[in-house]
Amino acid sequence: MRRFAVVGAGSRAEMFIRAITAEPHAELVALADVNQSRMDAHNGWLDDPVPTYQAADLAAMLAKERVDELIVTSVDSTHAGHIVTALEAGCDVITEKPMTVDAESCATILDAVRRTGRKVQVAFNYRFNPVHEMVRTLLARGEIGEIGSVHFEWLLDVRHGADYFRRWHRDKANSGGLLVHKSGHHFDLVNWWLGATPREVYAQGRLFFYGEDGRRHGYAREYERSTGSPGAAGDPFALDLAGNDKLKALYLDAEGDDGYLRDRNVFDPGITIEDDLAVLVRYDTGATMTYHLTAYAPWEGYRLMVNGSRGRLELEVVESDHVSPAAAGEVKQGASPEAGSVTLTIRPFWAPPYAVELQPRSREGHGGADARMTGVLLGGRADPMNRSATARDGALALLTGLAANRSLQESAPVAVAGLLGEEVTA
Repeated sequence: MRRFAVVGAGSRAEMFIRAITAEPHAELVALADVNQSRMDAHNGWLDDPVPTYQAADLAAMLAKERVDELIVTSVDSTHAGHIVTALEAGCDVITEKPMTVDAESCATILDAVRRTGRKVQVAFNYRFNPVHEMVRTLLARGEIGEIGSVHFEWLLDVRHGADYFRRWHRDKANSGGLLVHKSGHHFDLVNWWLGATPREVYAQGRLFFYGEDGRRHGYAREYERSTGSPGAAGDPFALDLAGNDKLKALYLDAEGDDGYLRDRNVFDPGITIEDDLAVLVRYDTGATMTYHLTAYAPWEGYRLMVNGSRGRLELEVVESDHVSPAAAGEVKQGASPEAGSVTLTIRPFWAPPYAVELQPRSREGHGGADARMTGVLLGGRADPMNRSATARDGALALLTGLAANRSLQESAPVAVAGLLGEEVTA
């Protein structure tokens, strides 16, 4: 029986807690967080509550509860400290992406992995989506030949995208911005699909739609936070915390512990992350990627085009084709009538294009990826595709985002390896 603990008791922790309690070989033995009320809420949903600890007492918790593996689901900027504490205590680690938010702490994690010989796995759940597995299989077997270039466009709709501007993610010091927190998923996918290492990055971006300057578009209402504010009534950008039992328990009812507000106005001043981002990446294989993230789209999904020496792969995923007014106050795409679809097409040279047959589309947990990922990361299922992401994988995805952030500041290309002063080898 492998003993797991979780540090960071927000909403993302629920997926891991549920998975641990469902695995016969795994046992949840403790929770740690800065907020006691959030830990109490999770314990209230468990059949067998577990001991709780303040995050500052993490080392003591790991020793007392004889933890084998720590799961890190806390604020991104705190990941590195928790990861290194666990490694030095003799524990393995599963961490939510991003692995951390800056190059210095990334180097510290990689050094701790080398020194301790322990393992870090990064929860890149998109690797476990059946559609993404098919893309990797097609590219690996040379379906379109040698890869010359990639175009990748990701759209967050005005419900999901807006949510990053209500909560702690809006501060780049906490999250690294969307190029680190969100696009890290996408950068990892391309690294994995191509079997390539990013070498150089150039980026442009801005805060266009949200924030104080975004008020010029005419959507802003006058309130600081939506709960209890008359100005938020009927606002499609207002999160209804009280209307969601779990969000209410984890955040609204927990505000007295630390004052954290989960439902702030997305048009506030002081937001330091961007919402419209364009990135150009060159890889060690010679391939390039053009990438664009839009966080204020009318629909949610993404388009991938891969150009090769024998043809072209095209993927379009529509996770929701619009945001229905009735569900605008939620945090992610809902069910019908917000229709979705997936099409994967190969366009060979000198032959008609053909559609690739895919498994039926799941609306559960990132297309079914969450359950597939936890089954592997928790050690209960085989992984013949070797989808588990290592500390090195986490570093390469992170460094792509960090290089893009630096490029935004310097208006110049940035060498990825130069961020650490060494090649990523852990």
